Formats: sequence, structure tokens, C-alpha cells
Amino acid sequence: MNPFDLTGRLAVVTGAKRGIGFAMAQALAAAGADIIGVSASLDPESSAIADRVREFGRDFSGHRVDFADRAQVTAFADRLAANDRPVDILVNNAGTIRRSPASEHPLGWFDEVLEVNLTSGFLLSQILGRRMLEAGHGRILFTASLLSFQGGINVPGYAAAKSGVAGLVRALSNEWDGRGVTVNGIAPGYIATDNTWALQNDPDRSRAILERIPAGRWGHADDIGGAAVFLASDAASYISGAILPVDGGWLGR
Repeated sequence: MNPFDLTGRLAVVTGAKRGIGFAMAQALAAAGADIIGVSASLDPESSAIADRVREFGRDFSGHRVDFADRAQVTAFADRLAANDRPVDILVNNAGTIRRSPASEHPLGWFDEVLEVNLTSGFLLSQILGRRMLEAGHGRILFTASLLSFQGGINVPGYAAAKSGVAGLVRALSNEWDGRGVTVNGIAPGYIATDNTWALQNDPDRSRAILERIPAGRWGHADDIGGAAVFLASDAASYISGAILPVDGGWLGR
């Protein structure tokens, strides 16, 4: 038996339209999972991630949800929980970032980042987790960050949200692991996506970042896919409450 085989499993991946979410949805589909892809701007009828998942012979359902809107998130989670087919894997990846010095950081930005990056993941986990607990099996993954361990610069809301994600992973694991539902996080390092565009295009910051990464390069979104498959699979059945860095060695430096 292949402990990494996800055939027959149903995975929800938020923020699946591009970047890390796209890569994780793709990797889960390649391992056998059917995918429910969700994004604030995803076209439910036609998208690159839908095409990619179907290339693997897997089912795909697309949904558009504004993760800054608590009512939308709750209604979407309630609909999924009411479906005949239960969700086996939940990947809370939807996120946003706002860059501004803390002394000038608008409170609206701070609130938005916490709502998208932290609160929406809790709501989805709470509502879908109830059914996982009834079934006695489930996998919940959060996209954490290096800023789950560090403070960052000019991103106070993002640092607070990602630190909260790490705490939430541990809190949910403490309650649910003994009932068959594991909860873990993946902490990507400096990945070349839209969220890090400003850093990639700042010569001084980009140089400083690369000098510290032992791997000597920015990460690619696909570097995260294998970690998602591992933590969603039976191979990781005794792993819960963990934050797995995928950072080219950054935290070990």
C-alpha cells in the first residue's frame, strides 16, 4: 500500500487560483484527491486550476468566496458540511498581505489581513471539523509563514495573523488529534509569488534575503506541494500540531 495515496479523498483548497494554493491543489490531485478550489476571484466555470486538476483525471468544483466577508465564509462552509460527500482534507491557504510601517499602518488593513489569513481559516475548520470529528478522520492544513516565528518588517497585521495561525494549529490539534483529525501548518519561506513581488523587485532586500537562504534561491510554489501531500496523507497520521518549514534552510541559519 502507498501511504501517500489520496485516491477517493475530497480536498478543499482555499486561495487555489494561483501561487501556493494552485501548487497544493495540483499536488493533491496528482496524489489522487478530488478538489474543491476556492478563491476570492476564481471563475467557478473556467480556470487554470480546474483544467490542471482534470488533467489528472480528478473531479474539480470551483467556488468564489470573499474571505474578508465572514458571512460569505460561514455560508460556504455550511453548504460544504451539508453535502452528502464529506470533506476529508481542508487546506486553509487563502491569504493577503498589506505593507506599511506599523506607526502608519491603517487599522482597516490590519483588520482585513486578520480576517482573511486567520479568522476565515478558523471558521472553515470549525464548521468542517465538526463533520470530520463525527467521522473520526480528517486532515486540516494551514499555510503558516516564517512570520509565524519572526516579526517581519512593515507587515504588522500579517505577522500577527501568521503567529495566530501557529497558535490555532496547536490549539485545534490539542482538542482533535485524539479524535482522528490531525491539524498541521506549512511555513513557506521566501516563495516567488504575487505576495512577495515587492521584495523580489527591491534589489537590496532581495539580495539580503538570498544571502541568508542556504539553498541560495527563492522558493517556487511547487516546492510546497509535496509537504501538503505528506501532511494530508496516512504517512503523517502521527503528526499533529506541527509547523513544517519549507524555506530552503532559512530558519536553520
